[in-house]
Amino acid sequence: MYVMYALAPTTGLAILWPFMAHAALVFALYALLTLERTSAIRAGKATSGTFEFGREEPSEIARITRNLADQFELPMLFYAAVLILMQLHAVLVIDVLLGWLFVMGRVVHTAVQTLTGNFPLRGKIFMINFLAVAGLLAHLLVLMISA
Repeated sequence: MYVMYALAPTTGLAILWPFMAHAALVFALYALLTLERTSAIRAGKATSGTFEFGREEPSEIARITRNLADQFELPMLFYAAVLILMQLHAVLVIDVLLGWLFVMGRVVHTAVQTLTGNFPLRGKIFMINFLAVAGLLAHLLVLMISA
């Protein structure tokens, strides 16, 4: 029963909610980075030149900078998969669930990367993101093979 539900078609718009949730995370990271950089400059911990090439950034800011850059790596495959599935009118419930799994993983990954130095935990959380995107791409592959 659950498998049949997961494979049921759904409105393509449903997958836009995790898409937009991830975009909101990116905007929040830009805002946080701007606030942290401004605060560091005002506190005398950095100059505006510090951030030109990202060298010698205070570690708490470097973590945010790196995490923001991470949002333009694997997530690009997520965005592509979402848009292609929508264009093909092939969005299934499982795709929406994978989209939310991806976004929840990104939020946790962001928290771990920006607030801690726990690299092993970050790697485990990344695997959740990776598998969610792999699931979306696997669905696209099935569509390609069956066409």
